[in-house]
Amino acid sequence: MRLPGSSLRPLAAAAALLLLPIPAAADTVAERFPPPDGYARVDADAFGRWLRKLPLLPGRPEVHLHDGRPKANQSAHLAVIDLDVGRRDLQQCADLVIRLRAEFLKGAGCDDQVAFDFTSGDRARWSDYRTGVRPKIDGNRVSWGRSASADASDASFRRYLDLVFTYAGTLSLKAELEPVADPAEVEVGDVFIQGGSPGHAVLVADVAENDAGRRVFLLVQSYMPAQQAHVLRGPTGRVGDGPWYEAKPSGPLRTPEWRFEHGDLRRFPATPGCAALR
Repeated sequence: MRLPGSSLRPLAAAAALLLLPIPAAADTVAERFPPPDGYARVDADAFGRWLRKLPLLPGRPEVHLHDGRPKANQSAHLAVIDLDVGRRDLQQCADLVIRLRAEFLKGAGCDDQVAFDFTSGDRARWSDYRTGVRPKIDGNRVSWGRSASADASDASFRRYLDLVFTYAGTLSLKAELEPVADPAEVEVGDVFIQGGSPGHAVLVADVAENDAGRRVFLLVQSYMPAQQAHVLRGPTGRVGDGPWYEAKPSGPLRTPEWRFEHGDLRRFPATPGCAALR
């Protein structure tokens, strides 16, 4: 089934934007949503710069679920990211964060750094999966063995991601991320995350700062059931307003569909094996 208004192309095509100039007609997160008056974008690492280039569908289309139905709540978003959601109820909140991080690393030539933990704590590495290694799961026990042919294609990579989506979640992703000492110093690529069943995770896709050093940030999410990734509207509650949230050292962070604390902010650990992030 083809989701209305979606190209259903894998984001691997967009990964080339790391090295290629964006066409003038492109519509990305950064182009659609300039910083508020008095603010300028902060420096970001390669992952952060890549997130700012996430392509958007034209206008403000409805968010659709994995099965093509429209999401019940159509007031939470300002834009829809041009990224397929798959046909199964897998690419939910933490899974979107995993997907984008994995797509970036693979597109940047850092395939060996693409690895995520299952909730059981077992590490699922793309470098193993592409050689034919697969998990054998018995309750909470996971063993690994080579049971498939080697395949490093984009289709194989997507199957690897679906495997991670199935056995990872907010609990495992939160454990992989590092707490941010001062959430007022939020950076592009950080994650607000609460682990649980259910938990929730949203990804910081842009950050700007004013002359006083105060930061604002923009959030993208998927949700339950699995649905198209989208840019969240800001905290004022009106769809016509912008996406920017004020960074604070503590206190609640209320998004349209979840209540976080600023202390829920986490960051991907350093990846010295990836030259793009050094």
